Amino acid sequence: MIKETGAKTLKRTPMIVAFFLVFNFLVLPQLGGARQAAETLTAVNPLLLVLALGLEVAAFFAYAQLTRVTLPAEPKLGLGLLFRIQMSTKAVTNLVPGGSAAGGALGYRLLTQAGVDSAAAGFSLATVGLGSAVVLNLLLWVALLITIPMDGFNPGYGTAAIVGMLLMGTAALLVVLLLKGRDPAIRVVRAISEKVPFLDPDTAERFVRTLVARLADLRSNPTLIRRGITWAALNWMLDAAALWVFIRAFGPALNPVDVIVAFCLANILAVIPLTPGGLGVVEATLIATLVGFGLDRSEATISVVTYRLAQFWLPIPVGAVSYATLRVGPASIRQHRRNILSDPIRTLTDDTGDIADTRVWDVDSPDGARHR
Repeated sequence: MIKETGAKTLKRTPMIVAFFLVFNFLVLPQLGGARQAAETLTAVNPLLLVLALGLEVAAFFAYAQLTRVTLPAEPKLGLGLLFRIQMSTKAVTNLVPGGSAAGGALGYRLLTQAGVDSAAAGFSLATVGLGSAVVLNLLLWVALLITIPMDGFNPGYGTAAIVGMLLMGTAALLVVLLLKGRDPAIRVVRAISEKVPFLDPDTAERFVRTLVARLADLRSNPTLIRRGITWAALNWMLDAAALWVFIRAFGPALNPVDVIVAFCLANILAVIPLTPGGLGVVEATLIATLVGFGLDRSEATISVVTYRLAQFWLPIPVGAVSYATLRVGPASIRQHRRNILSDPIRTLTDDTGDIADTRVWDVDSPDGARHR
């Protein structure tokens, strides 16, 4: 027991040291600017602050809808339920160093408890994460094509672009390997699962087979891909719009393209798991880039700090409340599943509505041919 505790401590020590290094060298230097920026609070536009907060909340809902479109049709999960699951996972991600893994594990557990098949839940979380990262990189490249001719090239652009390309390349390679070599992937997973305690090789194999099938369905469903890209882009654009409005509330209006470049740079670099949710990395990158685009340091600091209060810190208490409502009460996951299983009238209504929306020419005939 003592050896296990010591091993865990040794594994966590590098992350803790990295966290304090980043906090010391990236966050603390910005606090002086924050104290100077407090003078600008007297000139803040409260209506713009409310608008920015509304845009940030809308971005959270867009991400929940992105998750929704990647899930199977059954069981039907409402947007409100998925929003609460998302806020719960985001709270964990923002609290734990390298918290993406912990947040993803919580999201997976909550989705499966809500009735989603385990393979479908894993596929949805992976698809949302990778697809969102791809869209973010595309937004950065488009913004760079617009802003570099006007503002010149910055070395930070290249760093973020390289990180993004590595992430996208890794994701693409994994997808290709799974689609082209399902059997080798299954052999590897079974070999690994046989050596991992509490992991059943048959369950692992079933997971890989289902995952490959879902990837094949996704590849053959351009409508689903378009919907996913649309909601991912809307999520990022609403988030960036909230940042722009926060900046406008405290100072002059910046070129929206410049704000998008700063926003994308910060979020791409935040993928490196040094601190929870990119704490310190996002703030330092945003402030430095916005100052480089001509914003006063005090205005940039107070704008970014206020934006991060809404984007990073607010989801923590909201996520805690959301998780509590998911565990107990009339809106809990358990009650949600009970309502689905014990409400035959609702089930009959949903089935009738699905049949009414089905067109004759979309139904396969017994011989496999589709009516036209």
